[in-house]
Amino acid sequence: MSVPPSQSNIGSLEPSAEENLSSETPRPRASIALLILATLAVAYTLWATQELVLPIMLALFFALIGNPIIRLLQKLWLPRALAAVLVVATGISLAVGLGQQLVEPASEWVREVPQQMRKLTPKLRAVAKPMQDANKVAENIARAAGGESTNKAEQVVKTEVNDPYKALTATPKIITQVLAVVLLTLFFMIFGQNLQKHAIDLMPDRQKKRITVDILQSIEREMSRYVLTISVINAAMGLVFAAALYFIVDLPIDEALLWGTMAALLNFAPYVGPLIGVLVMLVMGFTTQGDMWPALLPAALYLGLHTLEGQIITPIVLGKRMALSPLVLMLALMVFGWVWGIIGLLLAVPLLVCVKIILSKIEGWEGWAKLLE
Repeated sequence: MSVPPSQSNIGSLEPSAEENLSSETPRPRASIALLILATLAVAYTLWATQELVLPIMLALFFALIGNPIIRLLQKLWLPRALAAVLVVATGISLAVGLGQQLVEPASEWVREVPQQMRKLTPKLRAVAKPMQDANKVAENIARAAGGESTNKAEQVVKTEVNDPYKALTATPKIITQVLAVVLLTLFFMIFGQNLQKHAIDLMPDRQKKRITVDILQSIEREMSRYVLTISVINAAMGLVFAAALYFIVDLPIDEALLWGTMAALLNFAPYVGPLIGVLVMLVMGFTTQGDMWPALLPAALYLGLHTLEGQIITPIVLGKRMALSPLVLMLALMVFGWVWGIIGLLLAVPLLVCVKIILSKIEGWEGWAKLLE
């Protein structure tokens, strides 16, 4: 009995299909050089478009802070639009009130900086005198060993012409950016959920929709919790530091509030912010106090409070879910600080936490999320 042609053809095609599957070449992967070039291109794009990108990023940052409060107000039967307007108006009122309290001591310090630095110069010379003496001894030994060099390096003195209209032209630009951040924050709070829902509906695959919804919900939940918690901790630290300066160092209340606000803002940038704060407190201590130990007291109080907050309070409150590698964190601070300046330092940690959440939710990328811990 002969085999039907169709079956014989099928039997003869099966090995060839397997051979084709086995001989199928793997998908090409991007080279390391191409990935580096793409990363540099993205970094340059973010730097070149920072005037457009930074207001959007700051608005998202503030919207994440306000979303938990808006959800709480919605439970009290307030419409989302009214709750968003109330949150934004309250935030602006607090910022304006705090600014009015700080503008006078800040202006006074700016006016007194040259005079205070002249007072600080003799103290710095006295502290640096042993190092200068050691340098002179080393120079004498080098001259005795190799002979004194007669060639002197030429010094180039650069002069900068001050533009009297620079501040006048920069003020409208700053006001425009502030208004853009406020309006974008309000729109993100009101229309962000609907925009997110319509964007997800555009995806044809239900599995991709589910994964995207899970990622977006995790980002909003975890980032809102993280940003709001860090903001409360930093505000509490600033108030405690201002109270310590008022009661222990005996500074005026407005000046103590100024330095407390500075400490709270600098604490958003790990490592870099506290380092700047310690240096500023050292300068402030040496300019306001006459003796050595009282001059070191503000910096010691700031360093002690930061150590307590960074090593005990924040890890207990946030737990290990938001733990980040110090090396990766420093690299992120360097990159975002280079791209966006001071605002980049403030946004580096929230953006890094957002990247970690996304990596932990994508199948096959969990190892990269653990790499950031």
